Parts: sequence; C-alpha cells; structure tokens
Amino acid sequence: MKTLDSQASAAAGTSDPAWLAQRRATALDYYEKIAMPSSVEEVWRYIDLDFSIDDFAVADGPGEAHEIGAGIAAALPDTAGSVLIVDGHVSDSSLGDSGATFGPLSSLLTADPDLLEGYLGTGIPADLDKFSAAHYAFGGEGVALVVPSGTAIEKPFFIDVQAATSGVVAFPHITLTVEESAQASVVVRYRSDDDVDALVVPHLELFIADNANLKVTVVQHWGRATRSISHVRAVVGRDANVHLGEAGLGGAISRLQLTVDLEGNGSSANIIGAYFGDETQTMDYRYTMHHQGVNTNSDMFLKGAVQDEALSIFTGMIRIDEDAQKTNAYQTNRNLILSDGASAQSVPNLEILANDVKCGHGSTMGPLDEEQHYYLMSRGLDEARANRLLVHGFFNEALAKFPEPAIADVVTSWIDTKYRTAQDAGRV
Repeated sequence: MKTLDSQASAAAGTSDPAWLAQRRATALDYYEKIAMPSSVEEVWRYIDLDFSIDDFAVADGPGEAHEIGAGIAAALPDTAGSVLIVDGHVSDSSLGDSGATFGPLSSLLTADPDLLEGYLGTGIPADLDKFSAAHYAFGGEGVALVVPSGTAIEKPFFIDVQAATSGVVAFPHITLTVEESAQASVVVRYRSDDDVDALVVPHLELFIADNANLKVTVVQHWGRATRSISHVRAVVGRDANVHLGEAGLGGAISRLQLTVDLEGNGSSANIIGAYFGDETQTMDYRYTMHHQGVNTNSDMFLKGAVQDEALSIFTGMIRIDEDAQKTNAYQTNRNLILSDGASAQSVPNLEILANDVKCGHGSTMGPLDEEQHYYLMSRGLDEARANRLLVHGFFNEALAKFPEPAIADVVTSWIDTKYRTAQDAGRV
C-alpha cells in the first residue's frame, strides 16, 4: 500500500493523458494545502470526523471481492454492462454491446485520450474539500458511460463498488454522460463487510444533455466499520430529466453531498432518498438544487429513520436564480426517531431571487404515529408486528418512487430486516 504523497499520486497517474495529468497535479497541490474539515465549518456542522484521511493508504491492487448485500445482482439478471471495482481498482467487467461507450476509465482513455476531457473532473471541484482534492490527486480508476445522441438503452448498467481491505482509502470515480435525446439507467452499489475499516471517497458525475433522460439508483450498504465521503453532481440540459434514488443503510460515517444544476430551460429533477441508521451510525445528507433555466421543476423527497444512538442530518437548499422564472420546486424530509438515544437534524433552506415561482419545503421528525399504532393493534396485531408494519409503510412512500422498482424491493427487505433485528434484540 502507498501513503498519500506525491509518489502515490504519480503512481496513480501513469496512464493519464496530458489534460488529466495537469488536473492531478493541481489537485495534489490543493490536497497539501487544505486542512481536514471541522465541525466549526457550517457545511460540516453536526458531524464529528473521528479520523484523518492520512490514517489510510492507497491499495496496490484489488482485494478479494465478497458477495455482501446479496440481492442486488439477483434483481438485475440482465444488464447492458457491468463493472466491479474493489479497493479502488477494477476487478472484473462485462461490457456488453449496448451501443454506448462503457467501461473502466483506464481502458477508455487508452483507446481515446480525449474522450472525457470535457466531462471527467469538471462536475465536482478539486478544491471543494480535502477529500475531493485527494480523490483527484490519488484516484486512478473508475467507470465512464457515454450514451450517443438519440440512443435509448432499456437495460440498466451495473457498477459494483466494494471496499475489501482494512486500512485502505479508495477513490472510485464514475462519470455518466447522456447525449442529446438519449436515455439510460444506471445502478450503483456500494458495499463492504462489517469488519472492513476503510475509507471510500466516491465521485459520481452526471451530465444530461438536451432532451435526454438519465435514471440513477444508488444503494449504499457499507459495513459498520467503513467510512464514506461521497460527492455527486448532476448537470441537466434543456427539457432533460435526471431521476436519482439513493438508499443509505450502512457505514460508520456516511456523507453524501449532492448538487443538481438545472441549467437548461424546461429541465427537471426527481431526487428520492431512503436512509436508516442504527447503533452509532452517522448519516449526513447535504443536498443543493440549483435552478438556473426558465420553467424548471424539481422534487426532493427523503425519508429516514434512526434507532439506538444513530444520528442523521439532512441539509437541503433550493436556490433559484433571478432569471429562473416559472420554477416549480419542493423539498420534503421526514424522519422517524425509534429510540430515545437516536437523533435527527433537518435543515431545509430556500434562496429565491426570481419572483414568478412556486417553491416550498416540509420537514418532520418524531416517533411512530400513536393513532396508527392503536388502529393496527385494534385490528388484532401485536405491538411488534404493528410497529414493523408502520416502519415498512413509512419507507414505502419513498421507495415506490425509486428509478428501478426491482432494487426498491431489495432495499425494502433490508430495511425490514434491520428493524426486526433490533426488535428481536430488545433495542426498540
């Protein structure tokens, strides 16, 4: 394994085209200057980072893959292509023949060094924070998808990202580009064993051109010792749509910072989230919906639950530019607190500079509904079964809106199991 220094950066970039090598050098400079984030910073408020990125090292190659979180692959028996990334290195791939350009970054850039110059690394700034700088300075592998104009691909692409080795920091990079009037669906799974003490810093960039559609389903199922600091950015063109669903179930610390830029007139975004924290997990969601074009629409809808001593944070921002007239935007965050020691923070924000808009937000947190609980028990259910049904129904409203229904069914089963396990142990 390699420590995070200039030699590790050079080793990761041995196959870089000139434009990517320059970006890597700039990122390394940022990394050496930027300090680790602190809770005194507003954007890191509520979260306690109990580690330093320098505590970890870059793996020399992929570790041994494991079948953790079984169910996702079975729910996707027929894909347009798949790639497995382990410890930041491509371990396996099945690229298919979909008509799109899809595969590991190293292979694609070797075949065409200029293929991703206008996209890769342009969505998420290297100087956003120390983790982002490290991603560009030390990351060497990932996946890219380019769907040609006018191409509609019905089968989903599957990207399986795994942490397998303790002490490793991995920087998987995913760039998805859907050109004009094209459409595609992508499923990304993040996973690790419970005993893998690793740090993963994924970047997911989405570029949706005019009149295009992209569906992305992300399932985060990290083990309990794994930490993840994830960045996602989507740029949406005229009359285009991005539909993103994210399920967050694992990790010691799991942070997702998402920015959606509705640049084109008539563009739209549907952002769905479902997260469930237990024991001492921290789940931190920072969402920004930026309306720039005229007649844009967005809906952020997240539901979460915490039990034991878990903490969840949702900070949502809807920003509407002065010229973004006729915007229609809403954000919803609802939280269940299932144990006295658990807590949730929900901070919705609006920044509206236009005067012809429809915009709002809703935020709730509290225990299971007593009236619904009483009703179910009056119909013959015992207390435990009634509570399980209420938790199931609470998440169903969000999961029913996920881009890939088959994935939603698997996540529903995991959530049901997570709550029932806590019941059986007497924790809730």
